[in-house]
Amino acid sequence: MLELDRILLVEDNLNDVELTLVALEGSNLASKVDVVNDGAEALEYLFYLGNFANRESGNPVVIILDLKLPKVDGLEVLKQIKEEPKLHLIPVVILTSSNEETDILKGYKLGANSYVVKPLEFPLFVKAIKELGSFWAILNKVPFHH
Repeated sequence: MLELDRILLVEDNLNDVELTLVALEGSNLASKVDVVNDGAEALEYLFYLGNFANRESGNPVVIILDLKLPKVDGLEVLKQIKEEPKLHLIPVVILTSSNEETDILKGYKLGANSYVVKPLEFPLFVKAIKELGSFWAILNKVPFHH
């Protein structure tokens, strides 16, 4: 079965996870949002390792990635995604609180498709997530391959 609307959310802040899920569910953008809470878990998920060795096959349609993560930081996760032929075409949206020019530059140099700074106010955060989700999960087209 093809699941073209699975989103992978990589976020360690549980409040931001909750807000993101509420925003995505409220807009019916994805039938499934898989959440991992650190960079090591994200890599295990994507490479079918550890607890994710037997997860349902198939790649997410988009990865929403925080930068400031425990264990393995977001830039390293991004680097490994973009270096792996089976993963490098998945759009990666960096969603972070960092407005640092160096982080933005590193993100794009490593192949990020988008860099979004988390709005601090709840309504703006929800609006940003809905817009991100609708663009990357619905409007954006990626080549399909196994």
